[in-house]
Amino acid sequence: MAGGPTTIALVEAVAGAGAFPFLAAGYKSAAAVGADIDAARALDRPFGVNVFVPSRSAIDPAAFRAYAEQIAGEAEVLGATLDPVPRAGDDDWDAKIALLIEDPVPVVSFTFGLPSAAELAALRRAGSVILGSVTTADEARRADEIGVDALVVQGPDGGGHSATFDPARRIEPIALTDLVAQVRSAVDLPLIAGGGVDGPAAVRSLLAAGAIAVAVGTVLLRTDEAGTSPTHRAALVDPRFERTVITRAFTGRPARGLANGFIERHEDQAPLGYPEIHHLTRPMRQAAAKVGDPDRLHLWAGTGYRTAPTGPAAEVVRMLAG
Repeated sequence: MAGGPTTIALVEAVAGAGAFPFLAAGYKSAAAVGADIDAARALDRPFGVNVFVPSRSAIDPAAFRAYAEQIAGEAEVLGATLDPVPRAGDDDWDAKIALLIEDPVPVVSFTFGLPSAAELAALRRAGSVILGSVTTADEARRADEIGVDALVVQGPDGGGHSATFDPARRIEPIALTDLVAQVRSAVDLPLIAGGGVDGPAAVRSLLAAGAIAVAVGTVLLRTDEAGTSPTHRAALVDPRFERTVITRAFTGRPARGLANGFIERHEDQAPLGYPEIHHLTRPMRQAAAKVGDPDRLHLWAGTGYRTAPTGPAAEVVRMLAG
């Protein structure tokens, strides 16, 4: 879970309870990821690193300018200023890949797409197991063809960004068990299922559907060790927020979060364009988190957000395994 919720304390807690933790490399420099790897390695537990695959397309400049003008007032309310110049970037991709080759970790997972065949081969030679995140059977076939070792099958009920390779496609509703079955029929790879997992019954159903493991995120957001902001934590139990939606209003890429005022006001006009829209809205979102304004903050959450408990993360892991 990039952006703050994943902490070394959370990694330690879930690993101690028998789960397999992942560090979030997204939105961090390669140097910061390296520091996280050093801290996780000191725990003497196996772990993985999740990496964002950079976008290969650029946003339409006119669409960016129009959206920046439209939402400028939202930032002004918070005393923040938005940069009217599109900012692209690859999330320090080359440096992160080099780091993971030079200082390998047990598992590397990718989301938003796939590494090149050469990059994947180099990571495997370094000793890492490679996971590809997929949202359709077709993506699963593409990941299989490039040679990943296993797949993370993400259903549309999951919180945060969709792992889809094509952010322009409509994210259609499908039960995660059905999606696992579709992918199982398309490829012969180990499958890890995630997205909307809200309790032990969901875990059992996914294992019965053919997954070898289950991935969770939202259910850990309110735990003691998570780095979730106080504003986000409070919103997860606030009765004002009655549902989640898939939106691109905050980042220019589809992501599921609590339906709030900003989404309601701007979703219809929000253009595709990640990471440009992410960078555009970031000062507003940071200011909203600081002042406790949940209507201008990205409140990523899966459909099972109401079941996210407080308390130690280890207890949540044990609950899910029960």
